[in-house]
Formats: sequence, C-alpha cells, structure tokens
Amino acid sequence: MKKKVPLPVSIDEELAEWINQEAENSEFRNRSHLVEQAIKDFFLEERND
Repeated sequence: MKKKVPLPVSIDEELAEWINQEAENSEFRNRSHLVEQAIKDFFLEERND
C-alpha cells in the first residue's frame, strides 16, 4: 500500500456534516476513505468525458 499523506482542506460546514453522516452510514472505513474515493471517482469520470 502506498503511504498516505495528510492533506488538510477547508470545506463548507454543511458539506462536512453530510460527509460525516455518509461515512457513518456507509461501507467506508472512515471520512478520509470516503473523500479519497470521491476524489478518485471524480477524476476518473473527468478523464472519460
């Protein structure tokens, strides 16, 4: 597995709350995993457009 690198970002409070709720109620291990997957999916989709 590749080394994980901290990447602090600022996001809207409502978006943060939504991420927290989704992370608690999904198959993701934690918020970081959810956000990492969302970013990967976004860039893969952008490549395919």
